[in-house]
Amino acid sequence: MTERVRHSDPDSGSPFHAGERAVQERLGVREGIEPWARKVVRGHLPEEHRAFYAALPFLVVAARDGEGRPWATLLAGAPGFAAAPDPELLEIGALPVPGDALEGAFTAGTDVGILGIEPSTRRRNRVNGRVARGGPGGIALAVDQTFGNCPQYISERHWEGVVREAPPARHAARRLDPAMRRFIEGADTFFIASGHRGQGDDPAFGMDASHRGGAPGFVRVEDERHLVFPDYAGNNHFNTLGNLLLDPRAGLLFVDFESGGLLQLTGRTEIDWDSPALAAFPGARRLVRFEVDEVIRLDEALPLRWSSAAGSVRSLRVVEKRRESDDVTSFVLEARDGGPLVDFEAGQHLPIELEVPGAGAPVRRTYSLSGAPGAPHYRISVKREPRGVASRQLHDHVEEGAILEARAPAGDFVLAHSQRPVVLVSAGVGATPLVSMLHALVERGERRPVWFVHGARDGRHHPLADEVRGLAARSDAVRTHVAYSRPRPEDRLGADYDAPGRVDAGGLAALLPDLDADYYLCGPLGFMAAVQDGLEARGVAPERIHSESFGPTG
Repeated sequence: MTERVRHSDPDSGSPFHAGERAVQERLGVREGIEPWARKVVRGHLPEEHRAFYAALPFLVVAARDGEGRPWATLLAGAPGFAAAPDPELLEIGALPVPGDALEGAFTAGTDVGILGIEPSTRRRNRVNGRVARGGPGGIALAVDQTFGNCPQYISERHWEGVVREAPPARHAARRLDPAMRRFIEGADTFFIASGHRGQGDDPAFGMDASHRGGAPGFVRVEDERHLVFPDYAGNNHFNTLGNLLLDPRAGLLFVDFESGGLLQLTGRTEIDWDSPALAAFPGARRLVRFEVDEVIRLDEALPLRWSSAAGSVRSLRVVEKRRESDDVTSFVLEARDGGPLVDFEAGQHLPIELEVPGAGAPVRRTYSLSGAPGAPHYRISVKREPRGVASRQLHDHVEEGAILEARAPAGDFVLAHSQRPVVLVSAGVGATPLVSMLHALVERGERRPVWFVHGARDGRHHPLADEVRGLAARSDAVRTHVAYSRPRPEDRLGADYDAPGRVDAGGLAALLPDLDADYYLCGPLGFMAAVQDGLEARGVAPERIHSESFGPTG
């Protein structure tokens, strides 16, 4: 997935290999993503990720067969079948079922990409490494890289175990038959295996397993050997596209969630960066075309079945639409049926579904909840992205009285149990989950020191400013500090903002000299990386720095 570059390379130490860097440079995001990725792409599994894997009933796995072709599959077992006895080793007590394209592939030294995904909570985490040892009961994976992913485009599902009494029926082909084509065209989820193996023993080289999701029909089958799928806005790592740029071979996996069947494809890809065909895929930033080399279908292969979470969708009515700044608008939501809403913790996000003309199916997005926990309503505060399908629809067309579909609030960016001072540090629309945290701290009468530190361009781009000032006025424990990078003549120093410039670790040290606190960061990736680097350089332990990252969700 990524490349540990030679010391002579100017990108030495980068968590990205040459293909990923090339895509980032082409799309103008390299400068912003590199500092942040150096923080979040680790060479070990943190404790929370070790616990996450131990609770999963299946893993998505990417590897190559004996001919070097990439494939993806699922390994399944009772929760606990995957465990990390130490941060650099993931033990998996399962192997592919008989007839699987990767049966017998996991020998010592094999490159493996792992995706841990929990559809019920929409959490996911990726691990790349190599087989340290194998055996009849499973494998042990030496961890090279690991990092989390945002919950965008994951369809919520719940699993149950079943007893599989016989090996799965296997069907192999060189092209898609009509039943396979219909199944792919109705899918809302698939997984993709890709990889790059350069020279040397670098943890950046290897395999990657990734999730792709959208409304049913987001994958278009052109004929019996060709399909095309969209590449939506994401975390700007471009691991899959970076791999495909250097090695166009890929494996696709479609799961029959009702029957436990697997449809495995291997073939070659071509990236369509900006052709007119993009217009037929609302919200797509790029397209990937896939040519099938071989197909394997395994019927009832897994000891798992999944049910759709359609019943958990709640209809919400927009009862207030309020402009917070030049580019941020808040939407206050109440239950359409008048009933109580599910409680949420400060810092969590709300998954919503929008009907967008021309999209063909609901557009799914997640937005941080910016209001007070325990209130009889939800509030999301959304920045209008120039190319954002969902944010433009919300800003330009959704008015008071409109109905939105939503799922239960989720996310683990929440206040830790601690008695240390709290420092909430944001920039731009990153203030939204931290405003919710400030509500929670003030409402419960917190007496420990609380700092709310925010950076904005100017007063016209400073969302929720009056609300934060009002909350601070209610509590002797809360202090605020606002920096404007480009204040306007009418912005008043000492009233609208406290200092010109940007928020950084040096400024935080001036506010809190001993820096003994828990820090919560939210904002652009480059901003968070710089602040975290500065705090760690001044001796703040990484486990005291919590962050919520978001890309261009649209």
